Amino acid sequence: MSAPPSADGAVAPPRSPGLSKVATGIAGLDEVTLGGLPRGRTTLVAGAAGAGKSLFGIEFLVRGARDLGEPGVLMSFEESRDELVENVSSMGYDVEQLERDGLLVVDAVRVDRTQFIETGGFDLEGLFLRLGAAVDQIGATRVTLDTIEVLFSALGNEAIIRAELSRLFRWLKDRGLTTVVTGERGRAGEMTRFGIEEYVSDCVIVLDHRVDQEISTRRLRVVKYRGSLHGTNEYPFLITATGLVVVPITSLGLDYAAPRERLSTGIDELDEMVDGGIYRASTLLVGGGAGTGKTSICAHVAAAACARGEKVVFFSLEESPAQLTRNMGSIGIDLQKWMDAGQLRMASVRATASGLEEHLANLRAELDDLRPSLVVLDALASLGRVGTTHELSSIIARDLDLLRSRGITTVLTALTPEDQSAATDGAVASLVDAWVQLRNHQHAGARVRLLSVVKMRGSRHSDKVRELRFTDQGAVLQDSTVAAGRHEGDDRT
Repeated sequence: MSAPPSADGAVAPPRSPGLSKVATGIAGLDEVTLGGLPRGRTTLVAGAAGAGKSLFGIEFLVRGARDLGEPGVLMSFEESRDELVENVSSMGYDVEQLERDGLLVVDAVRVDRTQFIETGGFDLEGLFLRLGAAVDQIGATRVTLDTIEVLFSALGNEAIIRAELSRLFRWLKDRGLTTVVTGERGRAGEMTRFGIEEYVSDCVIVLDHRVDQEISTRRLRVVKYRGSLHGTNEYPFLITATGLVVVPITSLGLDYAAPRERLSTGIDELDEMVDGGIYRASTLLVGGGAGTGKTSICAHVAAAACARGEKVVFFSLEESPAQLTRNMGSIGIDLQKWMDAGQLRMASVRATASGLEEHLANLRAELDDLRPSLVVLDALASLGRVGTTHELSSIIARDLDLLRSRGITTVLTALTPEDQSAATDGAVASLVDAWVQLRNHQHAGARVRLLSVVKMRGSRHSDKVRELRFTDQGAVLQDSTVAAGRHEGDDRT
């Protein structure tokens, strides 16, 4: 059964039947966990230093308080209150305002062994009283304990530690508190130093931070989730200016809508070749060698969408906005006009400027901000410079999955063999709905551009090869004159 669409048109993450869950508000995580974290239970978030554990726990509280009106308590055993407030302020989290509104309590506990030892024994009664008072003060339903090992760092008796951990988690569960406990990764073969996962048996999430070929990448994996289905893969995640962003492999599966509405490409003759235009919410690949006019075709499609009153995001991995507007202006496409009108947004960044996951997160951020109906991904294959063939295939699949799940029409370019009979990158060709191939042909001392429609799912399309020319009024397609041995006319690009 498909999930219902959300208010912004995206499909909401499905929820696992039976088990009550709490939305984290962390982008992508609620999709992976099919609804969020287990309500009234404890979740362990484990990872090495710098993996993002503390931010995970704080964002869980802030988004719950700010967006859902669910008060929370943050008890930190490692950082002072002022340090915590300062660290998260860069992400727009106004912790002090949430405290004034009665939605958050931040309690930095100084770990001192003498505070917990009474008559020669060790227990957490003092901690229970302190935490209980904070919870009662604001009627909290969420709690984050960060980082739990620090609480026991001065003790050497692991039997006592394990007994008190068990009692702490039972206390939290009995109070119906949805809790995130952060813990440091243990020695090889151990998830945490004190085996916390043995007691936090409802949900365990592991964060990992690695560097490969000088590119930093973070990974998240849901190791365990009692009573619920969940994504079991390793999912890339990012720490952005607004918090964590988890990047699922796919959004929800192959349950996209398939509108029958046709959209003009902005080139009349090309519209005729594809039986009136491309389908809305479909994906068009414009392939070809260098200099065949791939970006120019994309600019035509983008300008046509803007002329219809739609919003467009144009991602370029090779040219700046100024270069694109100048170059397209030479063939009569005024992109600057649409940018000034707020209908077109240019997003240009070098492929090597970041990892593949950050590229996908940037795309998602642009979609959330502008809410376009059409997206152009120009020179997507250049992402291969920062990843393996498998990683590139995966990121392209996730790009297209994200766009399709939101009903967005997509045009992308790829550097493909100019021989139409040659197979293009399977990672792209098998995923797109329509494929227009461009190639150069040398004839009588002149270069001739040729265009053909390789495929168009669900639609009739021309099998002719047409000549493509660029004039100061844009692209023009005409019957091929190559076979007749003649070619004439000025090409603007």
